[in-house]
Amino acid sequence: MNFEWFIAKRYFRSSRKDASFLSFIKFMAIAGVAVGSAGLLIALSVVQGFKHVIEEKILGFGTHFTIETYSDMPVYRADTLMAWVNTIPDIDRVQAVLYGQGMVQAGEQVEGTFLKGVPADEGDLSDIRNYITHGIYDLSVQASGKSGIVMGEKLARNLNAVVGQTISIYTIQGTPSPSNLPEIKQFELTGVYQTGIDRFDDVFALIDIQHASDLFGLPPPAATMIDIRVNSIENIPSVRAILAEKIDFPYFVQSIYQRYSNIFAWINLQAQTIPLVIGVLVIVAAFNLIGTILMMVLERVRDIGILKTIGTPDHKIRNIFLLEGLLVGVIGLSMGLLLAAMFNFIQAEYALIPLSEENYYMATAPVYPRLRDFVTVSIITITLCLLASWIPARFASRTNPLQVTNFGK
Repeated sequence: MNFEWFIAKRYFRSSRKDASFLSFIKFMAIAGVAVGSAGLLIALSVVQGFKHVIEEKILGFGTHFTIETYSDMPVYRADTLMAWVNTIPDIDRVQAVLYGQGMVQAGEQVEGTFLKGVPADEGDLSDIRNYITHGIYDLSVQASGKSGIVMGEKLARNLNAVVGQTISIYTIQGTPSPSNLPEIKQFELTGVYQTGIDRFDDVFALIDIQHASDLFGLPPPAATMIDIRVNSIENIPSVRAILAEKIDFPYFVQSIYQRYSNIFAWINLQAQTIPLVIGVLVIVAAFNLIGTILMMVLERVRDIGILKTIGTPDHKIRNIFLLEGLLVGVIGLSMGLLLAAMFNFIQAEYALIPLSEENYYMATAPVYPRLRDFVTVSIITITLCLLASWIPARFASRTNPLQVTNFGK
C-alpha cells in the first residue's frame, strides 16, 4: 500500500480517547460537505425541473412560430403564404388560424375570452390534447347539432360550465348599434384543459375555423395569423433566421421564445441565480476544512517530527494531510450525492412539496436531475476540498522536527 495512503487512513480512522473533539470537528466537516453538495444538487434539480416543466407546457401549448401583420389587417392570402412556408426545410406543419376576442356565456355567467379558430378535423398545432382534464378534444358537430368548443379550466370554472353544456359566443366588429348587431353562435362544451399557466387557462377557447370565420367576418382564404410547427425544437433558431430574412412588411414572424419572453426570462433568472446562491454552501463547507485539517496537523505535530527525523520527505508529509482532506471530501460528497438522490426520488414519487399553482404554474415542486450536474458538482467539491487542505498540509510539511519532537510535554 502507498505510504502516504497508509498513514492518512490510520490518522483518519484514529479513535484516540484524547481526540474526541478532533473527531467531532472531523464529523462536522464531513456533514458540512454533505449538506453543501446535497443542497446544491437539489437546487439544480428543482431549477431544472421548473425549466423543463414550464418549457414543456409552453412548447406544448403554443406553436413554434406565428406570422402576423403589423396592423389589424388580416393575412388575406393565407393559402399562398402557407405554400411558401412549406418549402422551408425542417417545417413540420403549417396552419392558417383565426384569432380574436369575444364574449362567452354559460347559463347566466358571462366572461370575455380569446377565440382561436382551427380546422375541426385537424385540430390546432399544439399538444393541448395532452392537457385535457374533462371531456375530450373535439371541435366537430356533436349529437346535439352544435359544434364542439374546448376551453381552459379557469375560464370554465368562472362560467360554472361543465362538459356537455351549451355555450354561447358573441362577437362584434366596431361599435354596437341597431344596424351593427353582434354575431351569435352556440356550441357544446366538449373538453376542458388545464396547463397550470394562467394566461392559457384563464381566457382561451378553441372552436372550428368555419364558425370563427362567421363570427369574425373573415371568409377564407383570409386568416388572422399563420401557425408554424417545426420538426424539432432544436431547429427553431435556424428556421427563425430564414423566416426573419425572407418575411417582409407588412408581415412579421415571432418565435415562441419571443412570444412568451417574460416567462422564459423568469425561468432563466432562476436557473442563473439560485445555483450560485446555494453553491456558496459548498464553498463554505469546503473551506471549513482549513480549520479541520489544521487541527489534525496540530494534533499530529509530534508524529510529524518523528516522520521527519526518520527521513520522510516534505512532499510525502504534505500528501498525507492532503489525502486526509480528500477523504473528508469524498465521504461528505458521497453522503451528499445519496441525500440528493433520495430527495429526487421521494419528491418525484410522492410530491411531498406542494406549490401554489397560480404563482409557480405547477402544483408540486418538480425535480429533473441531470447526470452532468452530479458530475460537475462532484468535481468542484473535490477540487475545493483539495484546495482547502493545501494550506494546513503545506504548514505540516514545513514543520521543523527539532522544535516539535517535544511538543506537548
